[in-house]
Amino acid sequence: MRAMSLKESLQIIDGAFARAAELKLKPLTIVVLDAGGHVKAAQKQDGCSLMRYDIAKGKAFAALAMGRSSKLVLQKSREKPIFMDVLRKMSDDQLFLEGGGQLILDQEGEVIGAIGITGDVNEMDDECAFSGIRGAGFQIDPVQYKGE
Repeated sequence: MRAMSLKESLQIIDGAFARAAELKLKPLTIVVLDAGGHVKAAQKQDGCSLMRYDIAKGKAFAALAMGRSSKLVLQKSREKPIFMDVLRKMSDDQLFLEGGGQLILDQEGEVIGAIGITGDVNEMDDECAFSGIRGAGFQIDPVQYKGE
């Protein structure tokens, strides 16, 4: 498995922040996790509220834990609430079930990490994640929520 470098993680974050600036979004917090669920990089813009780091990390962790975007994890929780409740407990409540968490794939389609973004509405958080991932030369998961 190819590991994501710190430089690449920061490129993803920079690209996401650049897209947020273009869209004039509220201040964002971004966490990039490696494939093992460990924090590779995190940045919080001025003006973010207190819990934003934990929310962003939880979105990225949810994507990694289930191998799909956090929005699809949220959808799964609505379909199978007992299963997701058990999974949430097994993860020591690390899952945050909202849009804004996306898998990061290498050029061969292998998951090498995940990004979690919070601060604006979920759709805009996801838009920034897509922009950051692609801008750093990686791929997004081709299976997305139907609304995107």
